[in-house]
Amino acid sequence: MTDSIMRNRLDSRDRPTSPTKVAAHALSINAAAVATLANRIDGHFGEAVDLILGRSGRVVVSGMGKSGLVARKISATLSSLGTPSLFVHSADAGHGDLGMITRGDSAVLISASGETDEVLGLIPYLRSLEVPIIAITGNLRSTLAKQSDIVLDGSVEREACMHNLAPTTSTIVAMAMGDALAIALGEASGFGASDFAQYHPGGKLGKRLKTPVRDAMHKADLPLCAPDTPLKDMLPIMSDGRLGLVLVMSDQKLCGIVTDGDLRRGLEQADELGQLQASEIMTSDPLTIGPDATLYEADTKMHEARVTALVVADPAKKVLGVIQIHD
Repeated sequence: MTDSIMRNRLDSRDRPTSPTKVAAHALSINAAAVATLANRIDGHFGEAVDLILGRSGRVVVSGMGKSGLVARKISATLSSLGTPSLFVHSADAGHGDLGMITRGDSAVLISASGETDEVLGLIPYLRSLEVPIIAITGNLRSTLAKQSDIVLDGSVEREACMHNLAPTTSTIVAMAMGDALAIALGEASGFGASDFAQYHPGGKLGKRLKTPVRDAMHKADLPLCAPDTPLKDMLPIMSDGRLGLVLVMSDQKLCGIVTDGDLRRGLEQADELGQLQASEIMTSDPLTIGPDATLYEADTKMHEARVTALVVADPAKKVLGVIQIHD
């Protein structure tokens, strides 16, 4: 009887039985395994980034079985973040798909055991083209690790599978490591939101990245008041406006805004509520954004400033509308 089978039998004594406990147990194993990866980002990881950036071709990502599915996803993430990549299935490579690989490329080979025959079969061809190899493997003493230029540690203590057999935790760790590599490459190459928008023109994400603020802002019946507007007159303006704020205007120029938060703070500090005016509680020189900025830029600005709305204004500070985080 092998040690691993013995360990599984011993583990079965404390094995959770209900579906919810089994699921929670699996998630805790996966989360703990991914959490250890941050400590593995070392000089080898930096070398992998530099290696790929120094090549003129694409990143070829390959694997078999579950690792093949992970490789396909990592390749898609690399391309999505500005690093040209293609997925080559290790089993199909020897049946014509090797022709997809060219000089100038770099390769990321994924195998939990590091002994997958189909993955190892790629190595001689990659070497003939002088394509450097980065391995993501759970066995740092494996054939794949020994024959690769750079090895990224994808080892796990055990799989989340209750029998410690099905690739579960190991595939999540490999995918997380590959995603980290893709993100690091994107940052190192200066890949920005505008580039992301170019690669993602469709769907909700594309709309968020490319739609200008002017197309989504509130511009009709904006809640306005003068600086000397009393609190009792300002409250119904804020309620009717349904934006959670009032724009304080003077001679058609923006002086400030009064938000729900400003209102609460003003009420807490005021001695005589009847004499409280907009100018006394407003936020002067509030954050604004131009009408041609994208919804992505507006969203980023609101999150960084921890506000829920921005005044949309032109360069002359003429108020054009209001954009909310819900928009």
